[in-house]
Amino acid sequence: MADENIFLFIPNLIGYVRVVLAIVACFFMATDPWMTVGLYLLSGFLDAFDGQAARYFQQSTKFGAVLDMVTDRCSTLCLFIVLGQFYPAYLVTFQLLAVLDIASHWIHMYSALIRGDNSHKIIDLAGNPILRYYYTNRYILFFFCSANELFFASLYFLHFSAGPQLSVPWNTEPWGMWKLLAYATVPFAAMKQLISVVQMVVGSKNIAVIDVAERSKLRS
Repeated sequence: MADENIFLFIPNLIGYVRVVLAIVACFFMATDPWMTVGLYLLSGFLDAFDGQAARYFQQSTKFGAVLDMVTDRCSTLCLFIVLGQFYPAYLVTFQLLAVLDIASHWIHMYSALIRGDNSHKIIDLAGNPILRYYYTNRYILFFFCSANELFFASLYFLHFSAGPQLSVPWNTEPWGMWKLLAYATVPFAAMKQLISVVQMVVGSKNIAVIDVAERSKLRS
Protein backbone atom coordinates (compact mmCIF):
# COMPACT_ATOMS: atom_id res chain seq x y z
CA MET A 1 0.00 0.00 0.00
CA ALA A 2 1.31 3.45 -0.88
CA ASP A 3 2.37 5.69 1.97
CA GLU A 4 -0.46 7.86 3.29
CA ASN A 5 -0.15 11.61 2.89
CA ILE A 6 -0.82 12.79 6.45
CA PHE A 7 -0.86 16.43 5.33
CA LEU A 8 -3.94 15.81 3.18
CA PHE A 9 -6.01 14.05 5.84
CA ILE A 10 -9.45 15.66 6.14
CA PRO A 11 -9.05 16.93 9.76
CA ASN A 12 -5.69 18.47 8.83
CA LEU A 13 -7.26 20.23 5.84
CA ILE A 14 -9.79 21.68 8.27
CA GLY A 15 -6.86 22.74 10.42
CA TYR A 16 -5.33 24.67 7.51
CA VAL A 17 -8.62 26.56 7.09
CA ARG A 18 -8.41 27.52 10.77
CA VAL A 19 -4.90 28.89 10.17
CA VAL A 20 -6.18 31.04 7.29
CA LEU A 21 -9.09 32.31 9.41
CA ALA A 22 -6.67 33.28 12.20
CA ILE A 23 -4.44 35.17 9.77
CA VAL A 24 -7.39 37.05 8.26
CA ALA A 25 -8.67 37.90 11.76
CA CYS A 26 -5.35 39.60 12.53
CA PHE A 27 -6.05 42.19 9.83
CA PHE A 28 -9.33 43.18 11.50
CA MET A 29 -8.43 42.90 15.21
CA ALA A 30 -7.50 46.52 15.76
CA THR A 31 -10.45 48.02 13.88
CA ASP A 32 -13.40 45.66 13.37
CA PRO A 33 -14.44 43.67 16.47
CA TRP A 34 -17.46 41.98 14.91
CA MET A 35 -15.55 40.68 11.89
CA THR A 36 -12.78 39.49 14.20
CA VAL A 37 -15.14 37.66 16.54
CA GLY A 38 -17.03 36.16 13.60
CA LEU A 39 -13.82 34.69 12.21
CA TYR A 40 -12.80 33.57 15.69
CA LEU A 41 -16.13 31.80 16.30
CA LEU A 42 -15.93 30.08 12.92
CA SER A 43 -12.45 28.87 13.78
CA GLY A 44 -13.75 27.60 17.12
CA PHE A 45 -16.56 25.70 15.38
CA LEU A 46 -14.07 24.08 13.03
CA ASP A 47 -11.88 23.23 16.02
CA ALA A 48 -14.67 21.02 17.36
CA PHE A 49 -15.47 19.65 13.91
CA ASP A 50 -11.92 18.58 13.03
CA GLY A 51 -11.77 16.34 16.09
CA GLN A 52 -15.01 14.65 15.09
CA ALA A 53 -13.71 14.25 11.53
CA ALA A 54 -10.49 12.68 12.81
CA ARG A 55 -12.45 10.09 14.77
CA TYR A 56 -15.00 9.44 12.02
CA PHE A 57 -12.42 8.94 9.26
CA GLN A 58 -9.92 7.30 11.62
CA GLN A 59 -7.39 9.99 10.78
CA SER A 60 -6.17 11.00 14.23
CA THR A 61 -2.50 11.94 13.92
CA LYS A 62 0.20 13.51 16.05
CA PHE A 63 0.67 16.15 13.37
CA GLY A 64 -3.03 17.02 13.56
CA ALA A 65 -2.87 17.30 17.35
CA VAL A 66 0.14 19.61 17.13
CA LEU A 67 -1.46 21.69 14.36
CA ASP A 68 -4.62 22.07 16.44
CA MET A 69 -2.75 23.11 19.57
CA VAL A 70 -0.38 25.51 17.80
CA THR A 71 -3.28 27.20 15.97
CA ASP A 72 -5.11 27.73 19.27
CA ARG A 73 -2.04 29.09 21.01
CA CYS A 74 -1.11 31.46 18.17
CA SER A 75 -4.69 32.76 17.97
CA THR A 76 -4.69 33.44 21.71
CA LEU A 77 -1.27 35.08 21.47
CA CYS A 78 -2.53 37.46 18.77
CA LEU A 79 -5.47 38.42 21.00
CA PHE A 80 -3.15 39.06 23.96
CA ILE A 81 -0.93 41.26 21.80
CA VAL A 82 -3.92 43.38 20.81
CA LEU A 83 -5.22 43.55 24.38
CA GLY A 84 -1.78 44.68 25.51
CA GLN A 85 -2.03 47.54 23.00
CA PHE A 86 -5.59 48.39 24.07
CA TYR A 87 -4.72 48.32 27.80
CA PRO A 88 -1.05 49.38 28.04
CA ALA A 89 -1.19 49.58 31.84
CA TYR A 90 -1.69 45.79 31.86
CA LEU A 91 0.81 44.98 29.11
CA VAL A 92 3.05 42.89 31.40
CA THR A 93 0.00 40.95 32.63
CA PHE A 94 -0.97 40.00 29.08
CA GLN A 95 2.64 39.11 28.29
CA LEU A 96 2.78 36.74 31.26
CA LEU A 97 -0.59 35.22 30.36
CA ALA A 98 0.68 34.58 26.84
CA VAL A 99 3.85 32.94 28.18
CA LEU A 100 1.82 30.74 30.56
CA ASP A 101 -0.61 29.71 27.83
CA ILE A 102 2.11 28.71 25.37
CA ALA A 103 4.47 27.10 27.89
CA SER A 104 1.84 25.05 29.71
CA HIS A 105 0.27 23.64 26.56
CA TRP A 106 3.60 22.98 24.85
CA ILE A 107 5.07 21.16 27.85
CA HIS A 108 1.88 19.17 28.37
CA MET A 109 1.62 18.19 24.71
CA TYR A 110 5.30 17.25 24.50
CA SER A 111 4.95 15.02 27.55
CA ALA A 112 1.87 13.40 26.01
CA LEU A 113 3.56 12.75 22.67
CA ILE A 114 6.72 11.22 24.12
CA ARG A 115 4.44 8.91 26.12
CA GLY A 116 2.90 7.85 22.81
CA ASP A 117 -0.45 9.68 23.07
CA ASN A 118 -1.99 11.17 19.94
CA SER A 119 -3.29 14.23 21.74
CA HIS A 120 -2.54 16.33 24.81
CA LYS A 121 -6.20 15.78 25.74
CA ILE A 122 -5.56 12.08 26.44
CA ILE A 123 -5.00 11.91 30.19
CA ASP A 124 -3.75 8.95 32.21
CA LEU A 125 -6.55 8.29 34.71
CA ALA A 126 -3.91 7.66 37.36
CA GLY A 127 -2.54 11.16 36.85
CA ASN A 128 -3.43 14.55 38.31
CA PRO A 129 -7.13 14.71 39.31
CA ILE A 130 -7.56 18.33 38.21
CA LEU A 131 -6.36 17.60 34.67
CA ARG A 132 -8.22 14.30 34.62
CA TYR A 133 -11.61 15.94 35.22
CA TYR A 134 -10.72 18.93 33.05
CA TYR A 135 -9.82 16.90 29.96
CA THR A 136 -12.08 13.85 30.33
CA ASN A 137 -15.32 15.68 31.21
CA ARG A 138 -16.35 17.53 28.06
CA TYR A 139 -18.80 19.72 29.98
CA ILE A 140 -16.13 20.98 32.38
CA LEU A 141 -13.69 21.50 29.52
CA PHE A 142 -16.29 23.39 27.48
CA PHE A 143 -17.39 25.53 30.43
CA PHE A 144 -13.94 26.70 31.48
CA CYS A 145 -12.73 27.25 27.92
CA SER A 146 -15.89 29.19 27.06
CA ALA A 147 -15.75 31.31 30.21
CA ASN A 148 -12.08 32.07 29.60
CA GLU A 149 -12.75 33.08 25.99
CA LEU A 150 -15.75 35.19 27.07
CA PHE A 151 -13.64 37.09 29.59
CA PHE A 152 -10.97 38.10 27.10
CA ALA A 153 -13.57 38.74 24.38
CA SER A 154 -15.37 41.07 26.81
CA LEU A 155 -12.16 43.00 27.44
CA TYR A 156 -11.64 43.17 23.68
CA PHE A 157 -15.15 44.56 23.05
CA LEU A 158 -14.87 47.01 25.97
CA HIS A 159 -12.14 48.83 24.09
CA PHE A 160 -14.65 49.72 21.36
CA SER A 161 -17.85 50.23 23.39
CA ALA A 162 -19.57 49.41 26.66
CA GLY A 163 -22.16 47.37 24.82
CA PRO A 164 -25.93 47.31 25.43
CA GLN A 165 -26.87 48.88 28.76
CA LEU A 166 -28.36 46.46 31.28
CA SER A 167 -30.03 47.11 34.63
CA VAL A 168 -28.26 45.53 37.59
CA PRO A 169 -29.72 45.16 41.11
CA TRP A 170 -26.57 46.37 42.91
CA ASN A 171 -26.26 49.70 41.10
CA THR A 172 -28.66 52.49 40.19
CA GLU A 173 -26.76 53.08 36.97
CA PRO A 174 -26.96 50.44 34.21
CA TRP A 175 -23.87 48.46 33.29
CA GLY A 176 -22.64 47.77 29.79
CA MET A 177 -23.01 44.13 28.76
CA TRP A 178 -19.28 43.68 28.12
CA LYS A 179 -18.40 44.98 31.58
CA LEU A 180 -20.98 42.68 33.15
CA LEU A 181 -19.67 39.69 31.22
CA ALA A 182 -16.09 40.49 32.21
CA TYR A 183 -16.98 40.58 35.91
CA ALA A 184 -19.07 37.39 35.62
CA THR A 185 -16.36 35.36 33.89
CA VAL A 186 -13.16 36.65 35.53
CA PRO A 187 -13.26 34.05 38.39
CA PHE A 188 -13.44 31.20 35.87
CA ALA A 189 -10.75 32.76 33.68
CA ALA A 190 -8.52 32.93 36.77
CA MET A 191 -9.22 29.26 37.49
CA LYS A 192 -8.35 28.45 33.87
CA GLN A 193 -4.94 30.07 34.39
CA LEU A 194 -4.50 27.98 37.55
CA ILE A 195 -5.26 24.87 35.51
CA SER A 196 -2.57 25.97 33.04
CA VAL A 197 -0.06 26.18 35.90
CA VAL A 198 -1.03 22.68 37.07
CA GLN A 199 -0.79 21.46 33.48
CA MET A 200 2.73 22.86 33.15
CA VAL A 201 3.90 21.36 36.46
CA VAL A 202 2.39 17.93 35.74
CA GLY A 203 3.81 17.90 32.20
CA SER A 204 7.26 18.81 33.52
CA LYS A 205 7.09 16.01 36.09
CA ASN A 206 6.01 13.50 33.42
CA ILE A 207 8.98 14.47 31.24
CA ALA A 208 11.32 14.16 34.23
CA VAL A 209 9.97 10.66 34.99
CA ILE A 210 10.69 9.60 31.40
CA ASP A 211 14.17 11.12 31.65
CA VAL A 212 14.89 9.15 34.81
CA ALA A 213 13.61 5.91 33.24
CA GLU A 214 15.71 6.42 30.10
CA ARG A 215 18.86 7.22 32.11
CA SER A 216 18.29 4.17 34.29
CA LYS A 217 17.88 2.01 31.19
CA LEU A 218 21.16 3.31 29.76
CA ARG A 219 23.03 2.48 32.95
CA SER A 220 21.61 -1.04 33.17
